[in-house]
Amino acid sequence: MPQLVILRGNSGSGKSTAAKCLQEKLGRGTLLVSRDMVRIQMLYVYGGQDALSVDLIGQLLRFGSQNCAVTILEGILRADAYGALFRQIPEWFPGQLYSYYFDIPFAETLRRHAQKPNSHEFGETQMRGWFRSCEDDRIDGLPETIIGQAQGTEEIAAMIAADLAKGGGNT
Repeated sequence: MPQLVILRGNSGSGKSTAAKCLQEKLGRGTLLVSRDMVRIQMLYVYGGQDALSVDLIGQLLRFGSQNCAVTILEGILRADAYGALFRQIPEWFPGQLYSYYFDIPFAETLRRHAQKPNSHEFGETQMRGWFRSCEDDRIDGLPETIIGQAQGTEEIAAMIAADLAKGGGNT
C-alpha cells in the first residue's frame, strides 16, 4: 500500500529539511513533492497563483500513489488554498496517510529563515503576513501530529519513519 506523509507549517519551520532527511532515511524511490519547488521552480508562479500548483501537486501525488512506496508532500500548504486537495487525498492513499503540522513560534521561524541561503528573497514583513497558528490553519478531516520547536530534524525523521513502519496512518 502506498503511503503519504504530509509536512505542513509556516515558512522557516523546518519542513523542507525534515522532508529531505526523511527521504534519505527511507531511501531511493521515495517521491518528495515540495510546494516551493512546484510553485517557484517548476511553474514560476508566486503569491495568489495557487490554482496551477494545486493541480500539479495533485497530479504528482496521484503518480506517487501508483508508483512509489512512500510519497512526501511538504510545504506551507495553507488550509484556505489546499483544503480541497486534501479532501481528495484519502482516495489515493486509503488508510496510509500521515500528516504532521510544524507548530513553531514566529520568532523561531524568523531566526531559522535568517540562516537560509534564500533569506534575502523575503523577510519579516512577508513572513508575518503568511504566518498562521496551528489552530487557524486546520483542515477538516485531516488529523495532524504536532511537531514542536524542541524536536530536531533527525528525531522528526525517525519518528515519522517509525509511524510508517507501524502502518495504518494517523488519520
